[in-house]
Amino acid sequence: MNPPGLDLDRLRAHLDAHRPGLVAGDLTADVVEGGRSNLTYVVSDGRSRWVVRRPPLGHVLPTAHDMTREFRVISGLRDTAVPVPEAILLCEDADVVGAQFYVMSFVEGTPYRSAEELAELGEARTRVIADALVDTLVDLHAVDPAAVGLGDFGRPEGFLERQLRRWKKQLDASRSRDLDGIEELHDRLAATVPVSGKPSIIHGDYRLDNVLVDKNDTISAVLDWEMSTLGDPLTDLALLVAYAERDKVSLQFVSNASSAPGYPTTDQVVARYAERSGRDVAQLDWYVSFAFFKLAVILEGIHYRHSKGQTVGAGFEGVGAGVPLLITHGNEILKEEK
Repeated sequence: MNPPGLDLDRLRAHLDAHRPGLVAGDLTADVVEGGRSNLTYVVSDGRSRWVVRRPPLGHVLPTAHDMTREFRVISGLRDTAVPVPEAILLCEDADVVGAQFYVMSFVEGTPYRSAEELAELGEARTRVIADALVDTLVDLHAVDPAAVGLGDFGRPEGFLERQLRRWKKQLDASRSRDLDGIEELHDRLAATVPVSGKPSIIHGDYRLDNVLVDKNDTISAVLDWEMSTLGDPLTDLALLVAYAERDKVSLQFVSNASSAPGYPTTDQVVARYAERSGRDVAQLDWYVSFAFFKLAVILEGIHYRHSKGQTVGAGFEGVGAGVPLLITHGNEILKEEK
């Protein structure tokens, strides 16, 4: 039986034509739950398993869900210290299954999404996993983009300024109510944009539930590269820090793994990253404040669409209530800067 968005007969025919001998039998597939954007399937022929990724159903802006981008970055990182699945096949012909897609190897591991899951492992193992998360981020940021064929993967010059303009434009497109402090936060950020250090490949949404952890408590794969580019690596670290503040700012849709016993504090995470990477984190407060601004814009967009009846499913009712907390926290961080 075909899952939504994936015709298994057409997929099998395409694989047989372009990777003969890969598939040994009829294909079955299960949709992987948990993703909020691109669709992910685990596909099997009864002997082997693979993962297929494609854009959301009905999506008409392929540049926003570019399978080529994801495929290219995991291909480039294959022989680096960053663990990624093997990139097997990219199909840019939307006629095959209704959208471009790519196939990668199936990697064993657990995406820990909650403090409760980590608590079952105990404090010592939780600390090992969290430290591995930081160390893998350091490894990613140490990769020379040009050396792995990703020298043109983005435009690091002016990256922070472009990001700030992009999210301000997104905010203006989702205006439906007054948001006290949002203009102040934007203006403070715009007036104090730091000078970026050495650019790197950045993940764009790096967190524990976007990696797989194996039975030895090591990271077996980093997943969900749809927001990756070349830019300022401290944006990855800052988002990791911002997610850890979920309880302070009511980010209920974000994993609460960082509250598990044994998980390092924000200061410990930042110190480990700084020590192992050698990067200057003195201006990290700006990046964390910007992360809260970006999250506020994302949630306000969801609130706006929900108010217009354009969201599907439950759980969107309270999203808008969290936006003011993000704005307040972002402003407080900048005001505390010396």
